[in-house]
Amino acid sequence: MLDQIVNGFISGKKIALVHDHLVQDGGAEQVLKALKEIYPQAPIFTLVLDKSNTHNFFSRQRINTSFLQRIPLGVRKYQWWLALMPSAIESHNLMDYDLVISSASSFAKGAITNPHSVHVCYCYTPTRYLWHDTHNYLQELNVNFLIKKILPLTLRKLRVWDFLAANRVDHFIAVSQTAQERIKKYYHRDSEVIYPPVEIGKFSISDRPKKYFLAGGRLVPYKRIDLAVKAFSRLGIPLKVFGVGPEQTRLKKMSKDNVEFLGRIGEDLKCRLFADCLAYINPQEEDFGITAVEAMASGRPVIAYRAGGAIEIIREGETGEFFEEQIWEELADKIIRFQPEKYDPQSIRQQAERFGAERFKENITSFINGLLN
Repeated sequence: MLDQIVNGFISGKKIALVHDHLVQDGGAEQVLKALKEIYPQAPIFTLVLDKSNTHNFFSRQRINTSFLQRIPLGVRKYQWWLALMPSAIESHNLMDYDLVISSASSFAKGAITNPHSVHVCYCYTPTRYLWHDTHNYLQELNVNFLIKKILPLTLRKLRVWDFLAANRVDHFIAVSQTAQERIKKYYHRDSEVIYPPVEIGKFSISDRPKKYFLAGGRLVPYKRIDLAVKAFSRLGIPLKVFGVGPEQTRLKKMSKDNVEFLGRIGEDLKCRLFADCLAYINPQEEDFGITAVEAMASGRPVIAYRAGGAIEIIREGETGEFFEEQIWEELADKIIRFQPEKYDPQSIRQQAERFGAERFKENITSFINGLLN
């Protein structure tokens, strides 16, 4: 299939990629990067682009942004323009494309295509703050009292739009079985599960001594890094935390000296941190969980909350362990009982290879080929 892709065409069909927004370097951006590598001539359409915060891969690509890119604070404070995002994604003209692949956890699936095109949505989750996490989102939002009162009305309207937008999609691909179940529940649509790509090859197993635990990613409330910080602060065991985000100041205030915050880190340092940790801590409920796979690719076990994508990634007793209740005391108890010496790094890495980038590309091209032929 890959050798049939020339200049953005598959058997004469023109392709476009649509992504929510390029303002960070996370798992969704890894998926978009892999899609762009499969379809190198396909243009990317998105709401806004922040070159300083997203992967430098995208600074070399043709990116079509919406009108939000050009309005005051449209990029720096893009969240302020939530009510305009449906109109912004619909403003992209995709009438010339035969195949549209959207990469969506929110608005990209609402792109309007021509009547004869095929729209495939790679869906990370039904929009988190509109459906399964609405109440937490409103509680955790750091805005004034008046906005908190008005925002539910906006979310209600967006929820209607989001459901209707899901009906514009011809075929859904879910990032995990967890996402598949949510797509069925909230959108009433079937989907195919294709796990996202992880660049397994850049991670390696280390024989250096292991002296600390590791956690990290975007420091936002739903990641529940606070559980790890509280547990390790009370235990006095070394924990390193990588990543930045709005939770950073609060997390530092609650931590003790044994918890080290590394901030934004490069890929080389991240690989070394994974390779040299005792275990990776995954206290959140994720739609999938790429960092957990990255830890496994380094031969390190994962201690995770038993929910979401972690259940599909981790094989208990072979590649990691679970704690049952999302409270710091439960995590602390698991850490105290953890025995890293019982895990085989080579076996853990072999399990991680199920989620390699090349397998993702093969599965995507096979799925698309089945639709178009």
